[in-house]
This record gives sequence, C-alpha cells and structure tokens, in this order.
Amino acid sequence: MALQTSIFPFTGRLGNMIGYRRNGKYYLRSMPQKVRQTKATRSAAKRFGIASKRGALLRRSIYGELDISCDSTHVTRLTAALVNANVNNLTNIPGFRFNAATGISHFFAVTPVFTEDGYLHIPAQTLPQLKGIHAWDVKVIATRIDFKKHQAIATDIDGITIDPREPFTGATLSVSVPGKGTLVVVLQVQACRDEHPSQHKQHMAADIIAIQEPESDMLKSASLNRIAFPATKQSISLPIEPSTPLYPVQRE
Repeated sequence: MALQTSIFPFTGRLGNMIGYRRNGKYYLRSMPQKVRQTKATRSAAKRFGIASKRGALLRRSIYGELDISCDSTHVTRLTAALVNANVNNLTNIPGFRFNAATGISHFFAVTPVFTEDGYLHIPAQTLPQLKGIHAWDVKVIATRIDFKKHQAIATDIDGITIDPREPFTGATLSVSVPGKGTLVVVLQVQACRDEHPSQHKQHMAADIIAIQEPESDMLKSASLNRIAFPATKQSISLPIEPSTPLYPVQRE
C-alpha cells in the first residue's frame, strides 16, 4: 500500500487504483488483476442477487399503501431476511418490520391472525394506553406478486380506526387479491394525537404478518424438503403350517 500525499485525498476506485482510509490516513492500493470465486462464493452471490431483486419488488409493491416512514435499514434487513429464509420460499419472513423500532406486538399483545380466505382477525384484548394517543389507524395491505415474472399483480387494503381508551371487543378486516403469485400481507398501525398521525417511531408499525405461496410452489418446496429413506431388503419369515393330508373320496 502507498500513502496518499496529495492535497485532496480520495477513497474509492480511480482507474486501476483504489483509495481507502485507515486510522485517519489515506492510502492507495492497486486492484487485483483477477478475482477467484469458489463454488460457495458464486452460489452466495447468486442467492444475494435473487434476494435483492425480490426485496426491491416487494418494497415497491407495498410502498404505495404504507402511511408510515420506514427506517433507514429496512432495505438491507429485508434482503438479509430473504437470503436467510431461502429466496425460493418466503414463508419464513413473516414478522419482518418495516420500522425496526416498533412492531405490531407493541400495540396488540394478542397476535392478529390472517386466514387463507382473506380475513384478518384481531382478537379481543386490553389495549395499551399510550400517552397523548386517542386513536389508532389500523390498515391491512395485501399485495399479490409474481416473482417469476417480476411483476406486482394487484393490491387490496382494508382498515379501521380504534379508540384504545374504550374496551376492545375484537375486529375483522378483509382483503381479496385473486390471481397467481405470492400473496404478501402487511399489517400497519399508526397512533394518532389530536386527530393527526404521530410521527414518533414508537407510535407506528408495519409488519409482514403472512405469506401465502402459490400451491404449486408449496408442493415443490415440500418435495424438496421431504426426507427419502433408502429401501432395505428384509427377509420375512412366515410360519408354515403343516399341510392337511388329503384322503381319496369314495363314491358309492
């Protein structure tokens, strides 16, 4: 490495040189002539690329209906969640928060449940009392995405306003997004102060609460995860009963 002595040091690539900073000083090094990738690194790079594209498509499909501000890390967190979950099976990412500071559990101690027929059931429960908050805007966002064709098919929403000061006896919301592709369901809660949405990060949440994969993909995933046991040859001994002697029949 070489120390930069110019008036304007730089970081990053410049031609075949790379500038970087270490311990407050700026250095130069040449770019490697060839980067060798192992089979594992190529596979990891491929998985990351697929996860990055799917994450971007998912975010674009949801952004239009989100009313809260996502935190600055949600892009990288979603990509990492897709990589870790398996890019070909998204059923492991429910629970992802678009606002890392607050989740749906901050508002609902009893978890809402989304069923296959398109209904979101919020059970009756005691709601937390947040200082200065007089209402919650609750919205369910369902979007169907065809990841194979890399396109969002349709989106549907439903919502209610809850007064947390009153006894909550439960609620049911419904969405309908027919078609082929993966259904992604997001539940958003935004607390309101003086009839205006609060911008405090502890007063807003938007979590992925359900993923419904196409039936064909679920069957394929199940077949890949099925454990096959090799057939073994076993000798089976059956008891042999003594044969009954045969006697000639005499005719009269």
